Amino acid sequence: MNQNELIAAVKTMIEAPSCCQELQAAGQKYLAALGTAGEKAAFEALLTEVKADICTLEHTIPFFESETAVGIFGAERAKALAVHARERQAKGEKWCDCPACAAGVKILTLAGVPV
Repeated sequence: MNQNELIAAVKTMIEAPSCCQELQAAGQKYLAALGTAGEKAAFEALLTEVKADICTLEHTIPFFESETAVGIFGAERAKALAVHARERQAKGEKWCDCPACAAGVKILTLAGVPV
């Protein structure tokens, strides 16, 4: 596993506006633990949180088509996000490609976790 790529992916993930607080916290704890005795445990906790928080298109599509998404993004943007997600799903893609989820998938890939 390339540590520099991993660190870059974690930084990208935690800086993404779409990254939830729990995932941000796990990423920040991992970065703070680099080079310490707690690094391995922080990394395992990060992987657990990434697995829990990254979204499949199966889950994001109903969200983008919901009234909640319309309230957050506006009707036009929510519709565009849903269309984009459906197009990706039709191509066989599985994961949301927002910056946080895309970085999360990269972290799992770099760690050798099947995605």
